[in-house]
Amino acid sequence: MIKKRLPSFLPRADAVERKWYVVDATDKTLGRLATRIATVLMGKHKPTYTTHIDTGDFVVVTNAHRFRLTGTKVQTRVYERYSHYPGGKRVIPFDRMLAAHPERVLTFAVKRMLPKSTLGRHMLEKLKVYAAPEHPHQAQRPVPFEW
Repeated sequence: MIKKRLPSFLPRADAVERKWYVVDATDKTLGRLATRIATVLMGKHKPTYTTHIDTGDFVVVTNAHRFRLTGTKVQTRVYERYSHYPGGKRVIPFDRMLAAHPERVLTFAVKRMLPKSTLGRHMLEKLKVYAAPEHPHQAQRPVPFEW
């Protein structure tokens, strides 16, 4: 007896409905916050998650400079980049990066948790990070993300 199999559901890229979420980073641990944001950007919180299609939602982060780090990461964490020239290695300590660009600290943490591909770069574009408590995305009516 041959069983009839039901077809699998595959979402189409043009049929994905995207929501907007707002997250307040005040007193949240950086790594745990970045993990939850990356999950929403990828769409893993939805039952329609598919690896080869971006099914994620938009995330607006406010108060990006008020997260916290545990342990001695404030003194030991550094951000490195290299210009591909001899002697072109640049090392920026965490405290200097946080003072100059608090949005980049959270953006880099989330970026490293996303897929390293064109799809991952497209997912990162849906992340909006602001150091202030206000943001210019009120027209999209973002809802607070429930932890």
